[in-house]
Amino acid sequence: MGSTIAEKILARASGKETARPGEYVMAAIDLAMAHDSLGPIYEILSRAGVDKVWDKDKIVCVLDHWNPPPTVRDAEIYKQIRMAVKKFGIRHFYGQNAGVCHQVLFEKGHIIPGRLIVGADSHTLSYGACGAAAAGIGHSEMAYVFAFGKLWFKVPETIKFIIEGVLPARVTAKDVILAIAGKYSVGAAQYKAVEFAGRVCSEMSLASRITMCNMAAEIGAKFAFFEPDEKVREYLEERTKEPVNVLEADEDASYEAVYREDVSQLEPQVAFPFAVDNVRPISKVGDIRIDQAVIGSCTNGRLEDLRAAVEIIGTTKIHPDVRMLVIPSSSEVYRDAIREGILASLSESGAIICNPGCGPCMGAHMGLLASGEICISTTNRNFRGRMGSPESELYLASPATVAASAITGRIADPRGL
Repeated sequence: MGSTIAEKILARASGKETARPGEYVMAAIDLAMAHDSLGPIYEILSRAGVDKVWDKDKIVCVLDHWNPPPTVRDAEIYKQIRMAVKKFGIRHFYGQNAGVCHQVLFEKGHIIPGRLIVGADSHTLSYGACGAAAAGIGHSEMAYVFAFGKLWFKVPETIKFIIEGVLPARVTAKDVILAIAGKYSVGAAQYKAVEFAGRVCSEMSLASRITMCNMAAEIGAKFAFFEPDEKVREYLEERTKEPVNVLEADEDASYEAVYREDVSQLEPQVAFPFAVDNVRPISKVGDIRIDQAVIGSCTNGRLEDLRAAVEIIGTTKIHPDVRMLVIPSSSEVYRDAIREGILASLSESGAIICNPGCGPCMGAHMGLLASGEICISTTNRNFRGRMGSPESELYLASPATVAASAITGRIADPRGL
């Protein structure tokens, strides 16, 4: 019997010929990522008397949740992180203005197909867009990885989503993954690996694939994968000298389930408060006013997302009752958007252009909501109080839908604009 992508990577990392679902393996980690979480990780290591890491070249740290620090407390944490980076000699440290960890690691060439990557962030699955097995883990687990360079895994079952048909205009990867969450629930892939396949997936850009893998965390997945193809190879060859090898599941691999979805008639999707699987098509949303619109985050802050927003908004002004925040996912995206005139155009329409980061997504920095306020956002979670007051409401949608809503003042269908 053949193997899925997750089974192949875990077998290689644990030095075994095969790794089968349900089996426990101790696997060598190829790359460990910590963001602002390095502060508590460092405290755990210090209490345990660990004064060096297993491999300073295999650890990446990115400051992205509170950058630049909005409070003295956060500034003290960043001070502690910089001290830890120097003490451990961590080679790959992206502070100041690099951007969101789930974009920066792609740009800096750290994501290689077939690698086993752990990150102290639940959306680390994003790296599966390049065919890496990437999982989010907790602070104590990451402290163990920092010390020993390995971690145990239960080999997951794999489910496959085959996405077929043709995506309608202004219906995007975000709409596809929200539709999957709405149809199958947030528990659909609990501790399972997910493979995305089919014609629609092969036609997706790398940015769209990242969106899909990122949101796979919201249906409970442990790993999420796209098979790396020529698009991935071309992207990585400009950013790394590491070999980029083909990695695909075997034809006779065994799956727990295979789901086929035809998206030819798919509408833009909106996740209502307070669960990611509380999803409705835009035609059934109704009349909902908004106070804030956010385009950014590790889910949808990339150049194609900003392009989609400016295509919708054009020279139209943002609705006077709406605050629109635009947050490029990295400095590279920010500079590219400047060169294309995107940020100038959005600013002239009334949008607030923020520095790269992911603070608003979790209410950590910039754009908090007051009681009774309603926001539509391209971020990945809409839990109660996620972006501010527990009395506020947060809706999730694609950049096109958020942009359409920003100029109309109500959750709007981007297809008519």
